[in-house]
Amino acid sequence: MVDREYAAPSKENVLIQQGACSVVILPGLGGKVASMRVHGNELLQAPLAALGPRTLTMGFEASDASGWDECLPSVAGCTVETAAGRAEVPDHGDLWRVAWEEVAAGQDFVTLRGTCFSLPLVLERTTTLAETGAGWQLRQDYKLTNHGSCTVPWSWAAHPLFAATEGDRIELPESIHRLRVEGSAGNRLGVQGDAVAWPVATLSNGSRTDLRVAQPPASGIGDKLFTGVLGAEENWCVLERPSAGVRIRVSFDPAATPYLGLWICYGGWPEQPGPKQNCVALEPSTAPVDSLALGGPWTRRLEPGESDVWRMLIDLEII
Repeated sequence: MVDREYAAPSKENVLIQQGACSVVILPGLGGKVASMRVHGNELLQAPLAALGPRTLTMGFEASDASGWDECLPSVAGCTVETAAGRAEVPDHGDLWRVAWEEVAAGQDFVTLRGTCFSLPLVLERTTTLAETGAGWQLRQDYKLTNHGSCTVPWSWAAHPLFAATEGDRIELPESIHRLRVEGSAGNRLGVQGDAVAWPVATLSNGSRTDLRVAQPPASGIGDKLFTGVLGAEENWCVLERPSAGVRIRVSFDPAATPYLGLWICYGGWPEQPGPKQNCVALEPSTAPVDSLALGGPWTRRLEPGESDVWRMLIDLEII
């Protein structure tokens, strides 16, 4: 079932299991995917602090900062103007802070609903787990609806923090040669808006590094990068984890989510003293920036009563 460090009141736990693969979801804690295991190996970042209630304004670093949350309607905290007035969106959005309600459930799926508070948006997510010839596939189907009376902007990014071990390897389509820096601890890759080569990047100090290869926690690395608009054949990314015997392949529809965010953190975050993340997040996104306030051609808007739908797939392939 669920390891003690992931335990929450049993009424809040949802367990989906197919053979040697199990997924635990906590509706009461923001619909968090708290655990994803294959043959007993945990694939998600462990909690940095005890799981517990969140406030509407706390920073993400003040939470457990683990597992998989949904970032909506923004990743970065920001202020946005709408026809209904000014909206204050908190760090990593609304949904990881609030309890979600269960809409439907079966042996291999669960549908949950989370309601935003900064903007009148409601997200439904159906999580389905199935066995495949190569391992297992986790499917996430999303439906976002504007329940307000005015048009509202929004952006979404998946936030699956996959645990990483030194030597694990990130793979992107061969056509991707450059990424945009959203943030980099110590400015090792530059400042926000800079371009960096992929896969071998030149650091600010002039040395070169292979961004594909996971580094040890002592390296203090914490980089957030974005692709540009992706084409139909650039709809995937991979984290290969030999130590866990798994190849994690994330795929998505670039027509719906045309950008990919990449968070590589090897002991570089949070900045305050205490436990650090050691993970790689593969993040299909609607925008190439973390802040909803940074508008551009990527900005999404929903009219009152209007909905948008999209999907992402996570294939867990045994290696």
